[in-house]
Amino acid sequence: MNHSEWRTRHHRRLLGEHLDADPEYDRAYEEAGLAMTLGKAVYDRRKQLGLSEADLAERMHVDVDDIEGIETATELPPIAVIMRLARALDLTVDVHLAGGDEPTVTIVAPAA
Repeated sequence: MNHSEWRTRHHRRLLGEHLDADPEYDRAYEEAGLAMTLGKAVYDRRKQLGLSEADLAERMHVDVDDIEGIETATELPPIAVIMRLARALDLTVDVHLAGGDEPTVTIVAPAA
């Protein structure tokens, strides 16, 4: 499902249209929400530390494009990249996945 299809379905749902169950849409919507939560936390923490995207990319040994993709929620990075982000930004990332429950991601920066 591409972004324009997701957006159309999302707007139709907001307008109150009844839509048939679509597991692919639900998966993509859930993934987008997790990616946005992570991207915002990474951006906020990077700014708090006074780092540029290039600085963070250097700390993680990745391209600046990779950092931009994470911060703009273009994609949800693999767990190994999330762990590297946590180390590079001194964050605690807690992911809760349980059958039947909504997945949650809690990102905590150390107290100042």
